[in-house]
Amino acid sequence: MSEVKDNPIILRAEGISKSFGPTKALVNVSFEIRRGEVVGLIGENGSGKSTFSTIAAGIQKQDAGQLFLDGQPYAPVDITDAIAHGVSMVVQEQGTLNGISVAANIFAGREQQFTKAGLLDLRAMNAAAAEALDAIGVTGVDPAQLVNGMSFEERKLLEVARAECSNPQLLIIDETTTALGKEGRDVMYRLIEKMRKGNRSVLFISHDIEELMSVCDSIIVLRDGQYIGALNRGEMNVSTLRRMMVGREIAENFYRGDYDGRLTDEVALRARHICYGPMKDVSLELHRGEILGVGGLTDCGMHDLGKVLFGALKPDYGEVTVADGSRITTTGQAVKNRMAYISKNRDTEALMSAGSVKDNICLPNLSKLQKFGLVSPKKEMETAEKWGKTLSIKMQSPKQYCMYLSGGNKQKVSIAKWLASEAEIYIFDCPTRGIDIGVKTDIYRLLSDLKQQGKAIVMIAEELPELIGMSDRILTFKDGEISGEFLRSPDITEHTLIDYMI
Repeated sequence: MSEVKDNPIILRAEGISKSFGPTKALVNVSFEIRRGEVVGLIGENGSGKSTFSTIAAGIQKQDAGQLFLDGQPYAPVDITDAIAHGVSMVVQEQGTLNGISVAANIFAGREQQFTKAGLLDLRAMNAAAAEALDAIGVTGVDPAQLVNGMSFEERKLLEVARAECSNPQLLIIDETTTALGKEGRDVMYRLIEKMRKGNRSVLFISHDIEELMSVCDSIIVLRDGQYIGALNRGEMNVSTLRRMMVGREIAENFYRGDYDGRLTDEVALRARHICYGPMKDVSLELHRGEILGVGGLTDCGMHDLGKVLFGALKPDYGEVTVADGSRITTTGQAVKNRMAYISKNRDTEALMSAGSVKDNICLPNLSKLQKFGLVSPKKEMETAEKWGKTLSIKMQSPKQYCMYLSGGNKQKVSIAKWLASEAEIYIFDCPTRGIDIGVKTDIYRLLSDLKQQGKAIVMIAEELPELIGMSDRILTFKDGEISGEFLRSPDITEHTLIDYMI
């Protein structure tokens, strides 16, 4: 890694503050980023990381304070202006537009460079898009195809290509690696190293402490909107960073401490001979009181499995049934049979971002809240307040729109609505994607509580320590098939599972 302490400062923040109503997202935050430096930015959900990054990227403006770029005052009026100044950002959630092509997404807002005499040269734009994708190591993507059918990970890589092709001097990466599999992460890491070697800079936001320690030259910690401190490479260690993030000691092991993986005889859910997409003849049983972990590479079919089990996808062949033999072919039937599904894609599938916390929690439970065909506003508010308090959701009130919540609090809302429904079978798809260590601890405790209550849980996870630490039984996927089955044991290692996934 390059020595950067004497390099020129590319971005300096002085006293940046930002509030949303009574919520203080940033309070007098000041720090510097030097050229050739990869700076990690970490903190619990709601600490102000994304707020700061969106201010630097021109998405919103600060209330107070000032930014300086290469020593000059910097106040971008919008994203396009930020890009023109050499600052690009890859956002945490989906940042592509449906209904237009790959190339149109990569060059959104910059189409004029391919326009002559008022006409858009699609051939030239497609060729430039192919070059942009190739530059970050992505091949086999048709620049003319619509993005609608692309996976979340594929869309993320388009956003990476879009950011890089503008030749940014400062690239802001907000939680993007949480949406990527191994190949996608390798693409991102190669780009980060390219930026460093080119004397350009990266502000890398992640909840993964180990990832930041392996990639970054220094790490800045925010807590409750305030700058707590920064550690250089020689000072970094997991326990110190955790303590700085949450203001208290966090136990090294926040997974389950027991190794009792005994299964009950009562089967809550069965899948027989499921074929869909990459999945080939997948069969499984889920027992009451069990956490069944499912793991594999991103494109192995495990995420589709969760949707098939919940009736959100119709398999080409095979069936899903619950304990009494009822078939699950639609989400309506799943809900009727007290099933719950928490998607990995919060903003696009798990929540109504433009709806309030109250609306999101109450929507699946309207039948319980109504009397004589009318829904009681009082009961709605009581329900939202109850589950908001139970899950410690940080919000101004249950009337606050979900779009203004942090990622971890959005995740809590998506779980709360199903807890309120008193579901018996839960399908969690990457339950801790993109959330901080404090909220992770809360969710792991919740999973253990649901298990103790006799609930049946499928936990699809891309993080191997999570699979090993929480599951009673693990099914590994490879090329669309179940490649291995492991009962809970202290002898299972990440290498044990990887051998069955790759």
